[in-house]
Amino acid sequence: MALSARLQQKQSQSLVMTPQLAQSIKLLQYSHLELAEFIQSEVEKNPLLEIDSNDSISADKLSDANSNHQDDKISSEMKLDAGDKANDLDASFENVYDEGIAGAEKANSQPAPNSNTLSSQNISSNNSDHTDFLASVGETLSLAQHLNSQISLTFANLKDREIATYIAHGLTEDGYCQEDLHDLAMQTGVSLRHVKNVLKKFQTLEPIGIGARDLKECLCIQLIEKNRFDPAMATLLDNLPLLAKREFEKLMKLCLVSREDFNDMIREIKELDPRPAAKYEPILAQNIVADVIIRQKTDGSWSIDLNSETLPKVLVNHSYHAELTSAVKTPDGKEFIAECMGNASWLTKSLDQRAQTILKVATEIVKQQDMFFVEGVEHLRPLNLKTVAEAIKMHESTISRVTSNKYLMCDQGIFELKFFFSSSITSSDGDEGHASQSVKHKIKQLVELENPRKVLSDDQIVLQLQETGIEIARRTVAKYREAMRIPSSVQRRREKKQSA
Repeated sequence: MALSARLQQKQSQSLVMTPQLAQSIKLLQYSHLELAEFIQSEVEKNPLLEIDSNDSISADKLSDANSNHQDDKISSEMKLDAGDKANDLDASFENVYDEGIAGAEKANSQPAPNSNTLSSQNISSNNSDHTDFLASVGETLSLAQHLNSQISLTFANLKDREIATYIAHGLTEDGYCQEDLHDLAMQTGVSLRHVKNVLKKFQTLEPIGIGARDLKECLCIQLIEKNRFDPAMATLLDNLPLLAKREFEKLMKLCLVSREDFNDMIREIKELDPRPAAKYEPILAQNIVADVIIRQKTDGSWSIDLNSETLPKVLVNHSYHAELTSAVKTPDGKEFIAECMGNASWLTKSLDQRAQTILKVATEIVKQQDMFFVEGVEHLRPLNLKTVAEAIKMHESTISRVTSNKYLMCDQGIFELKFFFSSSITSSDGDEGHASQSVKHKIKQLVELENPRKVLSDDQIVLQLQETGIEIARRTVAKYREAMRIPSSVQRRREKKQSA
């Protein structure tokens, strides 16, 4: 059979990623601060958009500006046994919105080797972050996010967590604590000693040196972490002004060290970071504002509210649109007005859809993690993106974007939505597995309660966890311990001897 070239027509369906659809997907991942900046830029370039500054949106009256801002309503109080209410948004918009996310993820994300897949879409179903098809929407970790997740794990006591959050919010851009500890003690209703103890524990968080009150303390914390804080180093830090003046001979005499040792000390000082927070986004000075607020009602059900502070109310000025339409006569002018109206309508629908999606995801999280909201971190259950996605009939990539840079406030504290997604550790008694975050919390508790004379090794921690029904390998304990910046048993034994 001879081979030959020929033309052939083939009809197929494909999803076109329009700028508007890309914009809608961007909105999902924006934090409320990024969203506010984006809305402001859109209002500045679109004459038909305006921000209603007289009436902030609340979760129970979030409405579509294109339907007189009255019809589409999000319930501000949802019982867990109540099903999701049907959206009043235009069905075609909602379908395109979710299909667009799925299509973009399929076209641009590559699954990890040996990962599970979701049906035939070849999309990773594990709990790792999905690659965003929009390069401009990267997930840059802010200091606020980094510290908030550590505070949730490090401070079991609610009052201590409150104090630590105060400290975190008052940090300078370089990561220094400038809070008046006496005032903080009065604000939180505890003793000065209590606040100092919380600050000392706060200073064990990452990045090392965070929460120091001055340069000397910052360097001291880092040297202790490196196990290089000795009397000679202490003397050097006590005389930092001499170091700044390069009075090396005088410093060597004070430190009682040789020139060679002194040069080594200077080299170690240069390796330290005097600005531990500088590599993070400098947004910590602004308070973390929760996007969702969870409260337990008297009947045991949960009130799940969108925080009105995080929901900008954008209106479409229909009267101005009508005025411009009648006044503009040129084809280019009419095309511009039509384009502005289309963009404005799509933006308001996208904002409504974003709010609806956040509320749906938060409601499902509360349903899945109900014991956490009652009892705390120890009762956190394993949960992945796929479980929530299937429950609310959305795409996994949608859940991933919604849970980025969004915060939930409850009696346990303020948590990023991603905190509630945790891998599973096998249970030895055949029951449901344990969430990795819960296991980390148990490891931290064991270390905090250990006898200073009998410091627990990783193998001993494994045995104690097994007694509580948690099957875990020693290397996993070591990995979790290192992730929480808990020193090894050898280092802890040395530190406790020094402090005794």
